[in-house]
Amino acid sequence: MKPGDATAGQAKAAVCGACHGMDGNSSDAQYPKLAGQSEQYIVRQLTDFKASKRQNPIMLGMATPLSTQDMHDVGAYFASKTPLPGVADQALVEKGETLFRQGDSTRGIPACMACHSIDGRGNPGAMYPQLTSQHAQYIQATLKAWHDGTTWGDDAHAQIMPTIAKKLDADDIAALSSYIEGLHSADTQPAATP
Repeated sequence: MKPGDATAGQAKAAVCGACHGMDGNSSDAQYPKLAGQSEQYIVRQLTDFKASKRQNPIMLGMATPLSTQDMHDVGAYFASKTPLPGVADQALVEKGETLFRQGDSTRGIPACMACHSIDGRGNPGAMYPQLTSQHAQYIQATLKAWHDGTTWGDDAHAQIMPTIAKKLDADDIAALSSYIEGLHSADTQPAATP
């Protein structure tokens, strides 16, 4: 298998744009931003949708006709894009930042940044996804689904987040979701005007 080709992936990803945005920055908060997500992570998710390990009827239909090379090409295309920064609710930042950066050892909640990195860029080698600038609505719905027992597969890797999410309460989920939407590094900021 050769690495993904972002140029080939752009044409293959055109259909993805209806929900995820042509550049991977979805405008509808129910659909995740894919811009900047690692190729490996996108390939894994598409593979799991195609195999019905991750349940979503729309994505099953989208992933089923894709070859492994198609998945790599689509992943390379979205990985080459930059996520547009979001904005956190200031009232939730302190709690969200504490959970993201420190976790809560008294409840067995690890710091999110331990896997997803200090700036939310993820860990492509370990296939931990980028979270930075992701829609709060999408993060909140995903954490709630994991909290309530949904899983995205049956391997050990797929069990990590449901186990953690079960320890989060509704306020934790709201704060983390908002904080993550506003999380971005300085290089994603628009250029300052003089």
